[in-house]
Amino acid sequence: MTVACEAHEFLLRRVDLFRVRLGDHGIRVVLGKHDLSSRGAVGKVVVVGSTNTDMTVRVPRIPARGETVLGRDFQITAGGKGANQAVAAARAGGAVVFVTALGTDDLGDRALENFVREGIDVDLVRRVPGAPSGVALIFVDDAGENSIAVAAGANSQLLPEDIEPLAGILAAGDMILLQLEIPLATVEAAARMAVKQHARVILNPAPARVLPDSLVAAVSLLTPNEREAEQLTGAGSSDERALIRAAATLHERGVREVLITLGARGVFASSDGVSELVPAFRVEAVDTTAAGDVFNGSLAVGLVDGRSPRDAVRFASAAAALSVTRMGAQASAPRRAEIEGFLRERV
Repeated sequence: MTVACEAHEFLLRRVDLFRVRLGDHGIRVVLGKHDLSSRGAVGKVVVVGSTNTDMTVRVPRIPARGETVLGRDFQITAGGKGANQAVAAARAGGAVVFVTALGTDDLGDRALENFVREGIDVDLVRRVPGAPSGVALIFVDDAGENSIAVAAGANSQLLPEDIEPLAGILAAGDMILLQLEIPLATVEAAARMAVKQHARVILNPAPARVLPDSLVAAVSLLTPNEREAEQLTGAGSSDERALIRAAATLHERGVREVLITLGARGVFASSDGVSELVPAFRVEAVDTTAAGDVFNGSLAVGLVDGRSPRDAVRFASAAAALSVTRMGAQASAPRRAEIEGFLRERV
């Protein structure tokens, strides 16, 4: 593609990013391809995170250390926690802006094309010359459980200065969605930007690592799974009392709302001294690789839509339940109509 063509496409994206349409029934606000007028709130989801290409092998069981296991199916699909959450949010009906870093290789080209197809705003996607795009190697066993190793590539070069343009994009009512597959300094910069712009912050602390108090205090909603919650707090997750202790430890550090995802057991929600176990939907799982990412992306959409916290959790849980019935990461994320239909059948 020539430089002139790239510039032309960039300008078209900027013009199309935010428009106000006048119609017979008043003003319609449109962000990218998303008509926001039919939603409960005019807010967008800004995802800051990683992009990977997933290389997945189906195996009868996850190999032990030093063991070779003969696999069956092999797939190359789009992945990365940030990208998975961005696609999940877009498919769930959100207006999504994605901040990520890609190499200038073929894998990066394919990832960028996929984001555009999904209706995600890609103006803040940075290409890193000479760096490979991120790759994840995944084993999925017959029970749908997985084991993952990640080579970060260009993701490691997503820097705090890449966050600065968000000052002109983030607003009150928006949600910024973060994970930990990019440099921690960049995650912290994004959280500070959100606080400055009066936007809310969801942090999905995966993969788990030690979190500075300044970052934790900026988080509106923390969404660890049970292993991550244990690593962050030292408390277990075997019963409700252990979950209450884990949530209390996180609240003491300044987190206002905690959602601990428990797989087939559901989601433990804690806020303002009140806790509740929201049951999971029963489905037959074939691949849980992206369940957490689909949950987080859909949760962000549910909240900016103006749903109550519990209804947003149910919306996200329905999306995650649908995703585990399918193979792949981004490919498994359901569309908004599917999620709403699934919920209607289970009222």
